[in-house]
Formats: sequence, C-alpha cells, structure tokens
Amino acid sequence: MIEAVKDIEDLIKNQINLPSPPAIAVQILNIVQQPEASIQDLARIISADPALTAKMLRIANSGLYSPSSQVTSVERAITVLGTNVIKNIALSFVIANDLKSSSRANFDYDYFWRRSVTCGVAAELLTAALQEKNDDIFVTALLHDIGVLTMYLSKGDEYAELLKQKGTSKASLTSLEEKRYGFDHQQLGATLVESWGLPVQIYEPMRYHHNSAKAKAEFKRTTEILWLADLLSAIYSESNSAEKVRLLQDEMEEHFNLPAEQVRELIDEVATKSIEILDMFELDAGDMKPYSQMLQEANDELGRLNLSYEQLVMELKEAKEKAELLANELSEANSRLKELVNRDGLTGLYNHRFFQETLSKEIARAIRYKSNLSLVLLDIDFFKKVNDNYGHPAGDLVLKNIASAVATAVRPSDVVARYGGEEFAVILPETNMAGMKVFSERIRRCAEGVVTLVEGQQIQVTISIGGTTFTHEHPEISKERLIDTADRGLYLSKKNGRNQVTILDALESSG
Repeated sequence: MIEAVKDIEDLIKNQINLPSPPAIAVQILNIVQQPEASIQDLARIISADPALTAKMLRIANSGLYSPSSQVTSVERAITVLGTNVIKNIALSFVIANDLKSSSRANFDYDYFWRRSVTCGVAAELLTAALQEKNDDIFVTALLHDIGVLTMYLSKGDEYAELLKQKGTSKASLTSLEEKRYGFDHQQLGATLVESWGLPVQIYEPMRYHHNSAKAKAEFKRTTEILWLADLLSAIYSESNSAEKVRLLQDEMEEHFNLPAEQVRELIDEVATKSIEILDMFELDAGDMKPYSQMLQEANDELGRLNLSYEQLVMELKEAKEKAELLANELSEANSRLKELVNRDGLTGLYNHRFFQETLSKEIARAIRYKSNLSLVLLDIDFFKKVNDNYGHPAGDLVLKNIASAVATAVRPSDVVARYGGEEFAVILPETNMAGMKVFSERIRRCAEGVVTLVEGQQIQVTISIGGTTFTHEHPEISKERLIDTADRGLYLSKKNGRNQVTILDALESSG
C-alpha cells in the first residue's frame, strides 16, 4: 500500500504544480513542532495579524466551542481550548483566506468554501455527538476537498468540464478523475496537505474520505466521520436533500446507534452553527436555514395537498426546483457554445477571427466617442527552441501560462487574443500611447517572471512587444495599417535584441 501511495504521489507531481502553504501557516506549523516552544510563542505569531486575531477570538467564543467564560486574548484561547485546537483554527482561517478567491469564472469559490466550512462544522458536531475527541477534525474536514480546488487551479477549464460531466452523468467525480488523470482529488488533497507539513492524522483520513473501507485501521473512524460530514453539508448545498437526510439517518442509526430524532437535531444544529462560522470566514450563508424550517416552509407551500409525510413534501418541492435548474443549465450550455466559437482551443483566449471583428468595432467606437484605442502585439522569444528542447507538450504549457499571465494583467474592458502560433494581441480601448507604453512594459516584466515546470525543469521565456495607437482625429488610419504598424514594432523589438517594447506612430507609418 505504501508503494501504491508513492506511485500516485509521483503521478500527481508530474501533472500538478502543488501550491505552497501561506507564509503565516508555515510559521504556525514550525512553532508548534518545536518542543521548547511556549504558548506565548504561538500567541505572538497569531497576534501579529490583527484580522486573524479578531477572527480567532470570535470563533473561540462561538457556539461551536462554547467556552465557560469570555475569551479576550489569544493566550487565553490557547489555555482554554488547547494548543492543537487553536493551531487548527488559525490554519483554517489562513489557508481559506489565501485560497478563497480568483478572477477565473468557471469555478464558484464561494460555494466551495461555504461547503467546506459547513463540512468542518458538521464534523465537529458529529464527533461531539459520538462522544469522541479529535482536535484536528475541523481543519481535516475543512480541507477534505482541497484537492478539487487544487485540480481546478492546475487544470483550469479542462477540470471544470469534468465537474460539469459529473453533474450530468451517474459516474462519481473520483472515477472520472481516475480515468482522466490516474488519480483523484482525495489523493491529491492528501499529498498537498502532507507536503505542507500538516500531521498524518489530518491528511490520511482525507485520502479515502469517499471510500472509508480503504483507510488504514487507525484512521478509519475519522474517515467515516468525514464521509458523513460531507453528506451532512450536502443537505444544505445540493439538491435531493430529503434523500440525503434519509441516507444519513440510516447510516447513523446502523453504524453509530444514533436515533432518527437525535440525527434531525444534529442536522438543524449544523445549519445554526454554520451560519455563525461562515460569517467569521467572510462567506455569505445565502438562504441556509435549519432543515426542520425548510420542511415547514415546504409543507406550508404545499399544504393544500394535505400531505402529512414531511419528506415527500420536500421531494415534490425539489422536483420542481430540479426542472428549473435543468432549464437554466440548458440555457447556460447554449451560451457556452456561443462563447467557444470565439475561443482558442489551447489557451482559452479569444481567437483570431474574434480579434479582427472586435478591432473593427473598437475603431468605430473610438471615432464615434472621440476616444483613443491602442493595439499591442507580442511574441514569445525563441519559442522554437522551447519546442525543440522540451517537446511540443511543454511548448503548449508555456503558451497557456503566458496567455494566463497576460489575461490576468489586463482590465475587464481589454481584449486578449491568440493572434497565431506564439503571437498574441491585446486591444486596449480608451488608452493613449502613454498608457499603452506603461501596460506593455508591465506585461513584458510579468512574462519574465512566469515559470513553467516540466518534469522537474523550470522553463522561463521572454516576450517582444510592438504597439501603436489609433486616435479619432485621424480616422483615415485603417485597421490593416494599425495592425501592420504594431507588427513592425514587434519586428524591430526582435531585431534589436528581443525582450523589449517598440512603440510606433501609425500616422507616421509608411503603411
């Protein structure tokens, strides 16, 4: 089994660039691993961040831990709750805050972290209901699906499509991941958390939280709790809540001898406590409410049918919502298809046709509103050497990373397109020549800092840039002349040594 885990870890590291832990998380982990470290040492690290300190004290005084007296300092919190609990609370806030947001549109970060926090609360309450002690359970549950987020950050739209496929097929996400990559998000998450230096009692239960039968004996109980906590959090974030409630009740009664009434109280408590904790993580709880309240509202809505069985009422309401959801998904799928027509298949940027159409429209708009418009063309230097030395798959990865860096650097109103091969174009509406120069230098420096890791080797490239500006005072300058001027600027940048910016005046160009 150890060899199998090692093989999977090697497979992961060949495909995924594992993110580093936040700096303050590293400090916290280092201090708690030192035998001679004191409570004051840990308190000093946490107290250095006022925002983290405030969140720590709020959660220490929350209903999740219910201290006997008000906790007013980090040192007092450590004394009351213990070093390990405080460490895990701090790590939870630090890691969630560091990986909470992104400009990429195909992944719902708020939903992911709302689901993760709810799972952490559910795991904490489940552990208490089973009269067990596990100080690590909250952070273990909070991070149990971190592999999903890491997979998306590494694979992007490719993985987003896999998530959509899971939603429309009967196959599990883990089976789809195994088929595509040779490993799943459970194994990726465990590998990531282990690489961060978190203890084995946190990452090992994560490795098989969808299949506790595979877990090592000493971690099986925690793995089962993770699976149940995940199911409990799904009641408040997915469809078919009534079906999940019945499954949870059956599992809790069969394996843990908890009666249905106690399980219903536990389900309600998860919502109540989660709403409080989500606020501390600066996440919107949305319309989350205790399940008993959801049932009552559904019963009121359909009361005229005189149905006495609560679960049946809930299922009828959810059937209606599912039909509406499918209609919305169909509409979104049509929109995505239209978008794909205008996108480059490799980089996800707009394609050459869309660039040509948009440039024509922006020139017309600049004339109409008497504004400026700038055009930038950029090309990766010595790109043929990348393909020759590392292979075309590595070259494709370099193209995608440079494209991502440029797309991240622009404004929402700017348009980035793959012009052809290793050449990209950026349309900058409402931008004069001075602004375009500043932008061009910024993306040139940005590209220098992009590192592509291929089989343990770091690949760094530079870009050459050419640019020009269209002004409404000279509407006689055609689109073709604008492109030609920027292209000749790019040619001069390459001719004069590469990794530089050349700006030309389209009016002075000989065309």
